[in-house]
Amino acid sequence: MGFLNLRALRWKVAALTATACCAVATVVGLLVHEATAEHGQRAGDERVSTQLRVAIMEFQRTGKRPEAASLMTPDDVPEPLAHALAERQTADAYAIWYDVKEPNWYWLWAAVPVEGGRVLSVRTDMSSEVRSLQLLDRSIIKAVLAALVVVVPLAALATEPMNRRLRHGARTARRIADGDLDARIGHPGRARDEITEMSAAMDAMAGALQRRLESEKRFTADVAHELRTPLMGLLTSAGLLADDDEAASLVRERVGTLRGLVEDLLEISRLDAGAEQARLDEVPLGELITDVVRRGENCGGTPQVLVDGADVVRTDPRRVERIVTNLIANAHRHGAGPVRVTVTGSRIVVRDHGPGYPSELLTAGPQRFRTGATGQGHGLGLTIALGQAKVLGARLVFANADDGGAEATLELPRSPDLTRRAHAR
Repeated sequence: MGFLNLRALRWKVAALTATACCAVATVVGLLVHEATAEHGQRAGDERVSTQLRVAIMEFQRTGKRPEAASLMTPDDVPEPLAHALAERQTADAYAIWYDVKEPNWYWLWAAVPVEGGRVLSVRTDMSSEVRSLQLLDRSIIKAVLAALVVVVPLAALATEPMNRRLRHGARTARRIADGDLDARIGHPGRARDEITEMSAAMDAMAGALQRRLESEKRFTADVAHELRTPLMGLLTSAGLLADDDEAASLVRERVGTLRGLVEDLLEISRLDAGAEQARLDEVPLGELITDVVRRGENCGGTPQVLVDGADVVRTDPRRVERIVTNLIANAHRHGAGPVRVTVTGSRIVVRDHGPGYPSELLTAGPQRFRTGATGQGHGLGLTIALGQAKVLGARLVFANADDGGAEATLELPRSPDLTRRAHAR
């Protein structure tokens, strides 16, 4: 289908080549047409002028109309010929008139006034010259069409190496966007042209991006690991404080928040490093989500659960629970009630009725330590949910509902056999 795409670069190049060929052929054709027409006109002028000179000599010698000429009164002279006679520069000059009697019959007239106020005229047949010129025009058009039949496909084929290199670059860019930061375009063909320069620039950009992201991942992991040891000391010390002390309660709360942050950072570092592996098991999705919501002390509230034709899926229930818990907590923290969880088939939708996701999140996806306008949380919950979805091979999509509110949709991989068994129950 790519070869038949008329908007493809190959066909644009072919169209440009065809236009250039037509322009050149038009200019050359016009020049050849004019030169041939001028040559035929000169030949006709010489022929008719010779006939007129012979007729004049015979008329002067005999005083009678020559056999190959016409002797007309001024009233009998056709108007175009009379007009040409009136425009003569000198008295002894003759007039030329081009006459088309029939669609395929052409005459060239020459006339000159003679004694007695009459007009002596001759004519010569120009049909062969005109038909030759028409045949030449048709031959030029046929030659141009034949050339286009050859040139356009050749131009399309000639651009194929360039198209192949551009497609390779596009595929590599998509691989990088999908997370394969080691992908590089390289320099296929070793051609020193603009495509090579663009490929080199994109490879340099990908390398710089990879180094920057790896530096960020290392920093996140190092910070989380370095904080873990003093955090354990804080937890131990906070546990020794009096239970009825308000300041001690505040310290324990802050230490608990810090512990959750460090655990989230460590989880993100493991996801970034690709160290997480899913442990798959057959799970009835409706029952799993209902149980997750019922046990969701950390979700920030109790949402509504709607289960309609849920499938049995082969997935990692612990990671599904982690994703759903984070989505519900985010809905309660940044959205507004009611929060609803809908399970249909292998799809889980978490919906709130708040202001919705910010446009930056919908455009670029969740970003760690960016929490939108409210300033609550650390922006890690949705980042972790997205990373866990990738581990499961699931698809997590963030959107805003038409009637307001944020809507997160988790689409788990489906197993046809398990789906049939679930519906058979």
